[in-house]
Amino acid sequence: MAKVTSKLQVTIPKVLADQYGIRPGMNLRWVPAGEGIRVEPPAAQPAPVVDLETRLRLFDEATQRQLVRNRRGGRRSSKGDRGWKRADLYQRGRAR
Repeated sequence: MAKVTSKLQVTIPKVLADQYGIRPGMNLRWVPAGEGIRVEPPAAQPAPVVDLETRLRLFDEATQRQLVRNRRGGRRSSKGDRGWKRADLYQRGRAR
């Protein structure tokens, strides 16, 4: 038996959560059912079917975006390239 907290929250028994695939963050439907309440996990929705041509086009577009990012420089690996040092942060905003 589950207990309702002062915030009107209910803990789902682990056995039932595992059995029905309920995970933290999921939205559950609470449906009136005569004298009781039925709790329904979200229906499993099949992944959208995408044809091969569309998948290849999306992959090519993503590759082009990544190439543009790489040409712009992106992240720098060495710490000296930032244009500032950690000590500079400690001096910002202080009266001299």
